[in-house]
Amino acid sequence: VQLQASGGGLVQAGGSLRLSCAASGSIFSINYMGWYRQAPGKQRELVARIATGGSTNYAGFVKGRFTISRDNAKNTVYLQMNSLKPEDTAVYYCYTIDLGRTFWGKGTQVTVSS
Repeated sequence: VQLQASGGGLVQAGGSLRLSCAASGSIFSINYMGWYRQAPGKQRELVARIATGGSTNYAGFVKGRFTISRDNAKNTVYLQMNSLKPEDTAVYYCYTIDLGRTFWGKGTQVTVSS
């Protein structure tokens, strides 16, 4: 499974960005799709994930600001990020779990200026 993420960039605090991540290749039974992020000097942390049936989980620091969604027909997951803060600056990695194996995208940089 290959994951291609897009949509990162530079935005001012309070602004919005939308990340997309499309899965391709030998896909059998994708369960979760989601996003982690890693800021410089920090550990990678879960941002949000969504199951095939649509149930979602969010990290506490993004609740009410970020919305995750997916298009199962396109094997694509989206992350709408609103009210961005400088502390949201990080490399965002999409991931998916297919038949119990976890696959990662290369990451897309999100930079929020104050």
